[in-house]
Amino acid sequence: MANWDNIGSEGNVEDRRGVGGGTMFAGAGGVLAILLTLGLNYFAGIQVSPQTVEQILSQVQSFQSTQADQSSQPVEFQGDDSYEVFTKKVLGSSDAVWTQIFRDNDDTYSPPRLVLFRGVTQSACGVASSAVGPHYCPLDQTIYLDETFFEELKNRFGGSTSDVAQAYVIAHEVGHHVQNQQGSFDTASAQTQEGAIAIELQADCYAGVWAFSQAKNSIFNDNEVKDALSAAAAVGDDNIQERTEGRVNPENWTHGSSEQRVNAFTVGYKTGDPSKCIEL
Repeated sequence: MANWDNIGSEGNVEDRRGVGGGTMFAGAGGVLAILLTLGLNYFAGIQVSPQTVEQILSQVQSFQSTQADQSSQPVEFQGDDSYEVFTKKVLGSSDAVWTQIFRDNDDTYSPPRLVLFRGVTQSACGVASSAVGPHYCPLDQTIYLDETFFEELKNRFGGSTSDVAQAYVIAHEVGHHVQNQQGSFDTASAQTQEGAIAIELQADCYAGVWAFSQAKNSIFNDNEVKDALSAAAAVGDDNIQERTEGRVNPENWTHGSSEQRVNAFTVGYKTGDPSKCIEL
């Protein structure tokens, strides 16, 4: 178990778990489906299939019918429970790392927000759903995380669900926030398949830069970092395709292979230098 208690800073985390709000999506219907298919592919770097869109819409409808009148959070999520404290610590440590890196480059870092939710919630990019997985929305500079995703990561894709593995996922999404501030999403190359994969690999490398700092501060060690590498390998396009489709098709990749993702993280972790993440 990593020494998260040794991190003094906390990030901006909003806990929406168990809170109603399905009426926010009322009447969206097919328009929402279109926005999901087009918008999430661009904004979050996520390949959203029509089947996933249908699943999300089903979640929305269920959410509306069961929680539309619920305005308060269930007792189990009230206050700072252990998972909320964990995410605040991870995000806070990331804020400290990137604030210093930006300062060293005569720039100012604006920390992101992180929203914890269950099932589905609203984001400036349209909708955040557990079916999509953890992702970053640049329009509201917010990371959306349903922690139940990590059970699927383990059960379907063979990844670790340890605290360090989960922290890697958060650090990866923070990497997209860094890219957003750098203007990486606005380049023409980012709209190509090759460019989209490069953005994902750079975010993995940025996660490695964060991990370098935490290991240096004795928050976790090299052995625990293996769990982060396991998570990176699990979300490689080739591993996901092999496990869900029974075959590997590089033409449909959006995030890079398991080997590429592990290598990208390792570059950041071994060097602690974000400039090494520019070209992988």
